Amino acid sequence: MKKISEIKTKIFDFVLNYIRRENIVNKFHRLYYDSKVWENTSWLGIECLKCPLDLWIYQEIIKDLKPDVIIETGTNKGGSALFLASICDLVGTGSIITIDIKKEIIPKHGRIIYLIGSSTDKQTINKIQNLINKKESVLVILDSEHNKEHVLKELKIYSKFVSIGSYLIVEDTNINGHPVLPNFGPGPMEAIEAFLRENNDFIVDKSKEKFYLTFNPGGFLFRIK
Repeated sequence: MKKISEIKTKIFDFVLNYIRRENIVNKFHRLYYDSKVWENTSWLGIECLKCPLDLWIYQEIIKDLKPDVIIETGTNKGGSALFLASICDLVGTGSIITIDIKKEIIPKHGRIIYLIGSSTDKQTINKIQNLINKKESVLVILDSEHNKEHVLKELKIYSKFVSIGSYLIVEDTNINGHPVLPNFGPGPMEAIEAFLRENNDFIVDKSKEKFYLTFNPGGFLFRIK
């Protein structure tokens, strides 16, 4: 009986410590997000609206996988595309295809291809297909419109481009109360939940959340088959 009691105590302590840690992480997450400091983040002088800890994870993924192609939806000012291209320069391989519905003043780089149009439009998808060799390895990052319906549509389309052993990264899963912007409404997190109920080719890789603060909780989807 004493041994059972000791086990129960250890389980209780583990759960309590986990809850405390999650509370601390979520409080800091909300503090950081609400400060808007991430809106004043740049890469080589170009606006890049990302959490720097996520960008560090991206460079680790690129270094490990050395993808031939990185597809990004949601170009904005081009800072994240430039960051990805810079890391590809360092590892010596890779090109970036980035898509947005509007044309901004964007940085020029030999590895970046800019496409203007909706990420879910058939013409856009056809252009992407024509730019990728079937033998090339592909990594995808989704960061365009954030409502559930749009993200789920992107997931169904772009999951087909992702190579086995590579990632489909869904950004801003932290909104709609996960743990920020609780009144946003169904968004990327809810889209992932719906997608994974229908698709068993991907698993959530929680190891990519090792820095605790990520704007993409549950959003690093690893393709297993």
